Amino acid sequence: MTAAPLISVLLPVYNAEPYVGAAIQSILRQDYGGLEVIAIDDGSTDRSLEILERCRRDDSRVSIISRENRGLVASLNEGLQVARGELVARMDADDFAYPWRLSRQAALFAARPELGFCGSVVDLLLHGRIARGRLDPVFRLALPVLSKFFTIFMHPTVIYNRRVIGEADLRYDGAYRHAEDFDLFRRLADRYPAAMIEESLLVYRVHAGSVTSRHTGDMRRTHLRIVAENLERDGLAEESEDLRAIGDQVSFDTVARAAAFMRALEERIAALPDTTRPSFEAGALNLFYFLYQLVNDEEQPALTHELLTLTAKWNAIRRREKYALSPGAWAPWLSHVSMWAGKRADGLAYRLKSAPAASVLAPYRMGAA
Repeated sequence: MTAAPLISVLLPVYNAEPYVGAAIQSILRQDYGGLEVIAIDDGSTDRSLEILERCRRDDSRVSIISRENRGLVASLNEGLQVARGELVARMDADDFAYPWRLSRQAALFAARPELGFCGSVVDLLLHGRIARGRLDPVFRLALPVLSKFFTIFMHPTVIYNRRVIGEADLRYDGAYRHAEDFDLFRRLADRYPAAMIEESLLVYRVHAGSVTSRHTGDMRRTHLRIVAENLERDGLAEESEDLRAIGDQVSFDTVARAAAFMRALEERIAALPDTTRPSFEAGALNLFYFLYQLVNDEEQPALTHELLTLTAKWNAIRRREKYALSPGAWAPWLSHVSMWAGKRADGLAYRLKSAPAASVLAPYRMGAA
């Protein structure tokens, strides 16, 4: 009988004192026995290191690297260098894994040893409540194509298979800071098989201090840069500056240029073979939604109205949003009121549908039995 592979769990930590205890305990309490936790303290100035050291004293499977702040990319690459496992799992210091996470993913690699990496669905933790995740049907399309348009997996759900992925390929690139996962996944998916597990294996914590929340602007600019590189490489875009410009500044000019880019892209995709066209169409629609969110976050309804009109995508948004944004060109104040009411309704619906988080979090608090 083949022994179960060792799983190395990479846990980069920077000023995560309120959360890191729950994160690391959720890994140590996995129902999968063969694991090591590599915690990289990236120059934290709070009590994160103290909490990690307490965990190391209590469990020999924990090792700690602590040094000055170098950033997430450096921490991840450092962890990859010292990891001993045949499988390498990612984990964020502000999330927590369900007890069966690693065993489910290890079972997938055992059944499909050719896989290079996999991810899973996640549940979301927001304002103390859990929102159950669901698999988007788009993930039943070609992942190598989808990976050109968006980050196909939530980063902390990913496990890499070092028996399949070449050592030179499994490295994060600092040139794509704040979207380093998007860059790595697109490169890996182009060369190695990938899979999505249709089950929530992790709870992703949404809060103002998360990396995603703190670096939204940089992340969006880098995201558009990666998409542009992919489309140029595939011959689906001759010049990507019109797509990248909107990441630097949202204005009527950049909205018009991005809309023209989208129309030209859709024309090229329409000419692709039937075997690949649906996946590229889904990717392009995701790119539109990315631009829609980027513009909508400016809270200038006239700009969002312009994007929807120039891309002919009014039917791609929810009916309530359509009604709210329709007067955006001539009565922005009315759109503002309608959008505010819509957000309040979404928040109420979320609170009614979400499960209380306390029962899920309780076993992972430091000191819990």
